[in-house]
Amino acid sequence: MTDVAKTALIGRDHEIRVLAGLIDGGTRAGQALVVLGDPGIGKSALLGVARQAARAAGFRVLSAVGVESEAQLPFAGLHQILRPVLRSAPELRPDQGSALLAAFGLAEGPRPELYQIALAAVNLLATVSEKQPVAVLVDDVQWLDQQSQEVLTFIARRAGPYPLVVIACVRTGHPASVLTAGLAELVVRGVDESAADDILALAAADLKPADRLRIRREAQGNPLALLELPAAWAGPAPADWQQPTLSARLERAFAGRFAELPGTSRDAVLVAAVDPVNELAEIVAAAGGLGGSPAGPDVLGPAAGVGLLRVEDGRVHFRHPLVRSGVLQAETLTRRQAAHAALAEVLGHEPYRRTWHRAQAIVGPDDQIADELEANVADLLRRGAVMSAIADLQRSAQLTTSPARRGHRLLMAAEHAFGLGRVDLVNQLVTAAARLDLSELDYARMQWLREIFNDGVPGDAARVLELCAIARQSVQAGDRDLALNLLLGAALRCWWADTGPAARARVTEVTRELTDAAGDPRYVAALAVAEPVLECAAVMDLLSRFDLEQITDGDALRLLGMAAHAIGDAVRSVDFLGRSEALLRDQGRLGLLSHVLSMQVIDRLELGDWERAAAAAAEGERLAQDTAQPIWRTGTLVCDAMYNAFRGRVDQAFTHAAEVEMVASRQRLNDLLSCVQLARGAALSNTGRYDEAYPQLRRLFEPSDPSFHQRERFGGVMFLAEAAVETGEREDARDVMAGLEDVVAAAPSPILSVHLRYARAILSDDAHAPELYADLMSQDLGRWPWARARAELAYGSWLRRQRRDAESLEPLGSALAGFNRVGASAWADRARAEMTAALAGQPSPGLRRIPPADC
Repeated sequence: MTDVAKTALIGRDHEIRVLAGLIDGGTRAGQALVVLGDPGIGKSALLGVARQAARAAGFRVLSAVGVESEAQLPFAGLHQILRPVLRSAPELRPDQGSALLAAFGLAEGPRPELYQIALAAVNLLATVSEKQPVAVLVDDVQWLDQQSQEVLTFIARRAGPYPLVVIACVRTGHPASVLTAGLAELVVRGVDESAADDILALAAADLKPADRLRIRREAQGNPLALLELPAAWAGPAPADWQQPTLSARLERAFAGRFAELPGTSRDAVLVAAVDPVNELAEIVAAAGGLGGSPAGPDVLGPAAGVGLLRVEDGRVHFRHPLVRSGVLQAETLTRRQAAHAALAEVLGHEPYRRTWHRAQAIVGPDDQIADELEANVADLLRRGAVMSAIADLQRSAQLTTSPARRGHRLLMAAEHAFGLGRVDLVNQLVTAAARLDLSELDYARMQWLREIFNDGVPGDAARVLELCAIARQSVQAGDRDLALNLLLGAALRCWWADTGPAARARVTEVTRELTDAAGDPRYVAALAVAEPVLECAAVMDLLSRFDLEQITDGDALRLLGMAAHAIGDAVRSVDFLGRSEALLRDQGRLGLLSHVLSMQVIDRLELGDWERAAAAAAEGERLAQDTAQPIWRTGTLVCDAMYNAFRGRVDQAFTHAAEVEMVASRQRLNDLLSCVQLARGAALSNTGRYDEAYPQLRRLFEPSDPSFHQRERFGGVMFLAEAAVETGEREDARDVMAGLEDVVAAAPSPILSVHLRYARAILSDDAHAPELYADLMSQDLGRWPWARARAELAYGSWLRRQRRDAESLEPLGSALAGFNRVGASAWADRARAEMTAALAGQPSPGLRRIPPADC
């Protein structure tokens, strides 16, 4: 450790203890820490302490340092971290090893997803940690390329099961993905007055007391300032000495040394400052081009002599990031551009970097460079470097003279941003494109991009009709894919909120005009989501044509699962989504996997697979955080409300339902409002509170109620019928069921069919009961264990009321076993009470008289 680093650790006993504890704990379980502080506060010195402690404890130490100008090099930071252990990549699954090497440009292969690369990185570190613990220490994370930042955050969140320590240092005031990941933080503040005096005594023992006091006040406890400001004090203070920030004063101090260097050395230092790759030979060659005459390898000697940088093993290292920024601040724009141009001239063997530096060397449009930047995008995407591709498209757009072409490039960038779930970036890019004169197709693409993060919020019939018209124009312009995307966006608006029958009909009309698209999952989903009742039979027929095992596109399966859910085919829905989940998990497509997991929850609850429903909800939310996607909190709360309702946890269900209702009411999202009422009614019913449950459930079936949704009401039929029996509302419930009989005649929705058979039986009079219970028990409910157990309980209870106690024992016993398998404790108690009464020859206890189990 250098003397400067040792000085920076004066007064840092607490921070050193924290880091020592982290390293010690990392030998047993994964640890992650974000070290946050101002420039010069001592983060790098503390990272050095962690490095020494980790090595002493037997860790394999992997390090990286972010460089501001390096942020444009895809996966450069991750490559720094993993380069020493890449020899272990063959031990990974072949697809993961290939993804990692492709990201670094070391192998050809299919385009990897960002989180496939992240998963491969975690598994590589896990493999290495089997032999010895691993410490990943990264300084200036805020300047890593965006891809590396996301992967580092993913690694930190997944460190838990392994002997793996991750420490990430971030400069205060800079955005970084590790700051939003919920990781532990160590905030490094200025040292106290005593420590500051000790540092000044070592750095500038001959200072006058007045100067010492002023420097201590200016430094604000910053160790680097305490070391550097005394030297700046030696000369006369400039008129503008008072800078707005301490960082600016430190940059000025370093720039003062830079200004005193010989011209050739200044050229070389400037080139090093704009070059994200710190190779000495490259910097020397470019410095010669900048200065107009060849430079030698000792050209940086004077800069090293005054402590601005050091040269080791053919690489140039600035003493501190503020040296680099001080140099750049000291030079004019013209000189900085000239340095970029000089670098571009020596990078003919690296087209990507050459083009990037050329783009930084100009002001104003340049179509040739703009075209070269766009050409780089394909290579970046092949490596999974989507954020770098977006940045290149943005810069390409800036350099483009044609407004239409500029808009096209911005929209291309927005599409890639959509793929990452970056709603903020999509909106920024689309807003910029909207100011330009777009082609007809790009105008349509802009409308789709505006729509995709809305998911149909709110239900605006005029907007639906507009989207349908734009979809027709897209077809006429030859872009069927864009038309299908627009139609699915329009359909989702119809699903989430009531847009009225005319708007729904227009979506299906325009969709059906695409006669050659019936095999496209978007076509099926658009029909199902727009008109889940009127198109139910057609969608069931279309879904039956897809061979589940032959589909290898996880997103296509997601759309088919969406369609199946929309029409109430819960079995097909979980089959499609389950297959999608397996494929996406295998491919490491974790961003899309989070959506698919969340989509399964309601249907798995309906089918009685409650444990998998809970697991899917929890993992879906965790993956949304891991992959830095916006978490659709309202949708997550709906799942939580329904799960707790089915478990009979009234307070939790009502709490979540109230939060959903607050959001959904503002936007009149009757789909979510319908789920709210179902959750409340189910929670009350499952605990025997039928008098309260019936009015909550009844709202689902009243067309004038904000909670009415033509498809979501199907899931409340059983609950309404049960509550009606127990509250004397049979006639009212029969009226509701009569209306649904008309619906099921036209729309053979499986969930409605299952629910109606149950409701017919328990609401029937004595004359029709035998026939209707026989029909209830004749259906195949092999994939519906929750509904089957409820049917068996209802049938067994009816047999008890008919004094057929011996016959009732079989269905009641089967119901009890079914409820136990599902985890429906309160319902299991009901079945058990009925069995006990049957064995004793007592009257049926009914439903409301069974005390609910403590769930």
